[in-house]
Amino acid sequence: MAWDWQIFCKETTTGEQIAGCFGKGGDQTYLNWILSAWGWTLTVSALALIVALTVGLLMGTLRTLPNSPWLTRLANAWTELFRNIPLLVQIFLWYFVIPAVFPVLKSVPSFILVVIALGFFTSARVSEQVRSGIQALPRGQRYAAMAVGFTTPQTYRYVLLPMALRIVIPPLTSESMNIIKNSSVAFAVSIAELTFFARQSGEETSQPVQMYLAVTLLYAISAFSVNRVMSFIEKKSRVPGFVAAGGMGGGH
Repeated sequence: MAWDWQIFCKETTTGEQIAGCFGKGGDQTYLNWILSAWGWTLTVSALALIVALTVGLLMGTLRTLPNSPWLTRLANAWTELFRNIPLLVQIFLWYFVIPAVFPVLKSVPSFILVVIALGFFTSARVSEQVRSGIQALPRGQRYAAMAVGFTTPQTYRYVLLPMALRIVIPPLTSESMNIIKNSSVAFAVSIAELTFFARQSGEETSQPVQMYLAVTLLYAISAFSVNRVMSFIEKKSRVPGFVAAGGMGGGH
């Protein structure tokens, strides 16, 4: 089987070879297309990660509140709901069902709905990581904060969360990498991201091997880059002398 890597330098509608591989004016090569698709993948992933971290941090914190059983139950329900429904089902719910129930959402761009679905799905996993991180800390830290007059919000803001977030960076790294891979489900609702590109361009050119290999490489580069960034953050934020209690948290 001959692998024609020059396919990326061909114009998408006429199949004409383009010098330099980048189309000009209204022309677009497969290289232009795959780079655009990569941009959509990174955009959806980044926005969904922001949603996941924001909501997950909130829900994970609420699940550890000592004297707010209703808030704790609400956060637990959120976590169990979104982590037990398959992601693809959630994508379809947000794309087809929820706009039918709330017509105002019909005007919302489809990629925003995908961001919400992917962000909420991942927020349940982040919530579990944050809860585990807070509960892994010695109880003495909470009691010490209360002893010096900190309110519950101050205790979380200045004592518990700064420590907990440091020790959950490794699992959050995995979730950040997973969100890039999970963004591939966006092709199901015709978001022009990498998986959509690989499928459609492979059919158009009858060269699916090159297309899927190129897409695989870009996914790997994206995930590896996130891993390196998170490893750098973990190294810079590590607390000297901090030993994890029970394998995750601890004290000096």
